[in-house]
Amino acid sequence: MNTIKLITQIPGENSFKVLNRRKEALPNGSSLATEIVIKSARGAVVKDVDGNTLLDFAGGIGMLNLGHNRKEVIDAVKKQLDEYVHSCNIVMTIEKYVELAEMLNSVTPGNFKKKTLIANSGTEAVENAVNIAKYFTKRNAVICFEGAYHGRSTLTLSLSSKYSLFKRGFGGFVQDIYRMHAPNIYRKPEQFTNDEYVKYCVDKFEESLISHVDPSAVAAIIIEPILGEGGFIQIPKLFLEKIREVCDKNGIVFIADEIQCGASRTGKFLAIEHTGVVPDIVCMAKSIGAGFPISAVIGKAEIMDAPHLGGIGGTYGGSPISCAAAIEAVKILTSKEFLDRATYVGEIIQKRLNEWKNKFQIIGDVRGVGAMNIVEFVKDRKLKTPDMDIVLKIIKETVSSGVILIRAGLYSNCIRLLPPIVITDEELNEGLNVIENSIKKFSI
Repeated sequence: MNTIKLITQIPGENSFKVLNRRKEALPNGSSLATEIVIKSARGAVVKDVDGNTLLDFAGGIGMLNLGHNRKEVIDAVKKQLDEYVHSCNIVMTIEKYVELAEMLNSVTPGNFKKKTLIANSGTEAVENAVNIAKYFTKRNAVICFEGAYHGRSTLTLSLSSKYSLFKRGFGGFVQDIYRMHAPNIYRKPEQFTNDEYVKYCVDKFEESLISHVDPSAVAAIIIEPILGEGGFIQIPKLFLEKIREVCDKNGIVFIADEIQCGASRTGKFLAIEHTGVVPDIVCMAKSIGAGFPISAVIGKAEIMDAPHLGGIGGTYGGSPISCAAAIEAVKILTSKEFLDRATYVGEIIQKRLNEWKNKFQIIGDVRGVGAMNIVEFVKDRKLKTPDMDIVLKIIKETVSSGVILIRAGLYSNCIRLLPPIVITDEELNEGLNVIENSIKKFSI
């Protein structure tokens, strides 16, 4: 039997009422990707305020790898609520903060002593990681990459790409930030093979360390091992190895932003584990909280210990409620069963996406690692001209048919697939069928 059950149009009458209230109460700049008004959710299934049942293929932008309302997580939170809600880890030690830090220190790659700082959001994690790196190195410059998204604070916006959507009107930005080219094999020059192109990017990166900034001035190099908002572009192993080499040679802190691509989305706890490259600091958030607001900065103890006493931390960082959720989440996320499931879900999705690419000329590329997958739409396959308009049409049709989707990509011409990894095979195939029918409707 189908999971999707639609008894009204999307949005229905009750949803319209809430959406109108939202319009009056929230600022216009507050993003809204769909017109779904959620009432309840379990696993990959969402019910809206009109009684419609939908499948979630957006996963809270990678926040719900464990699905909605995971029982073990909810039970742990309820238990913690009965004990105490918060005390501030600056005032009194929260044992669950310590327990979570110990757990993250143990599961993060690297044969060295680690320490963890807990915060509330991915933006905070990146902000703290960069600040700690600056303090440790006594330098100011930071290198980031094209296509990156690191958050919405002044510093993290400065590190992010996609100017028109995220940065327009919010300047000036932080100085001493140097943006460099990130390899995108799909959009490589035609004269290069894949290997030649990656080698070219490595050479240009080295050249930029002369033309853009000297390594002796650089505190940190930050990169997403798989670009999230940038279009699920996996950074090649050779390029990450070059970053590691440059950092080692010049005393630079290597920061891996695993906020969207981590938490077992790709079949490994961290996406960078697919390459064997070990960063100095890892930033995590989203799915490690299974829906509760939490982030973490995990790094080499000598780096993390650099700031003076009182130099890092905050009132809500390490909330015992969120820590209780994250402890249970990380236990599940790091289990072999869950990692295998992420790989399996990814295999099903990738098989279907490759079939779509063969069927539909409007699809320029499909790519992904594990259960982190994307479809890129173009007006012309040879020219690879991005088609943003058709993506909006496909998403609107798909959502109206009962599958929640959102877009991504530097050109906003991609549909990202981030269903909860706990989705059943039947739900997964049902949702993929709906998406395929929507693509078919607008295909040439």
